[in-house]
Amino acid sequence: MKPGIGISEENRKVVSDQLAILLADEFILYTKTLNAHWNLVGPDFHSVHLYFEELYKESAEILDSVAERIRQLGHFAPAKLKNYLQITHLTEQYEGGNDSLSLIKSLLSDHESIIEFIRGNVDAFADEHKDAGTSDYVTGLMEKHEKIAWMLRAHVQ
Repeated sequence: MKPGIGISEENRKVVSDQLAILLADEFILYTKTLNAHWNLVGPDFHSVHLYFEELYKESAEILDSVAERIRQLGHFAPAKLKNYLQITHLTEQYEGGNDSLSLIKSLLSDHESIIEFIRGNVDAFADEHKDAGTSDYVTGLMEKHEKIAWMLRAHVQ
């Protein structure tokens, strides 16, 4: 049954497609955060290892919420790794070291990329696609990423 939520099918499809890209970005970031958690080395291992654990748990919650938002719009969330790699803005490749500074810089860059992607869609969701709900949702998500980026940035300054 199609959702009767006051948004045309065409607009729900466009928004869902953009959310699918966001979901792919979030999944890649989640994976890279797990990598950082698992493979971190250095004298600050314990504290940063615990911080990365907090980040990947928060990332898992974000993933679930993005997928659920796609479902609320009447579409299916993509769930194939191959598809994520085709549509993500991020790269799964990591060339840096396993020290905290290198890993944090990489994660910070990815959070900032996601922030820019979301910021580029907030107004379009509300104005062009008549979906104030998704616009509001991604604004809150952007704020979460901004806070994480601020904290990561504080580590590298």
